[in-house]
Amino acid sequence: MNVKSHVQKLPSDSILGISIISWGEVFYGHKAESPDETPIQVEYIQFIKSKRPMTFEIDIHTANKYGELRALLFEEYAPTRRKPGLRPEQLVDPVTSLKLGIQENDLWIAAQAMVRNLTLVTNDKLSRISEVGGDDLDVKNWIT
Repeated sequence: MNVKSHVQKLPSDSILGISIISWGEVFYGHKAESPDETPIQVEYIQFIKSKRPMTFEIDIHTANKYGELRALLFEEYAPTRRKPGLRPEQLVDPVTSLKLGIQENDLWIAAQAMVRNLTLVTNDKLSRISEVGGDDLDVKNWIT
């Protein structure tokens, strides 16, 4: 089953949404693949026009949740433990998203879903983000 078939099975009063960050990632993927419209790009644009998903922006609540999630990830997965009283930026070797085992945009998108109490549909595993997000983060894969 794919995303389209899952969407078709949703109740008619369901509201679809897309993170503005996801929108940018998809647009980038299309442009990086081919500057000209390809069949998959045309299909995606038609899907967006027909379903008219709500666009979720970044707001202060999302920013706060992002900070909370990143701090939890830092505490759980930072390769170097910090000295008490030091902030992560004060480490000799700053902890990157790569070292935390996350994609920065995924963290923002997860924060948006958590703040709005939404199901996050993705093909990414998000295992570390899901671990620290706990029951407050509902992740589904509609690709498989």
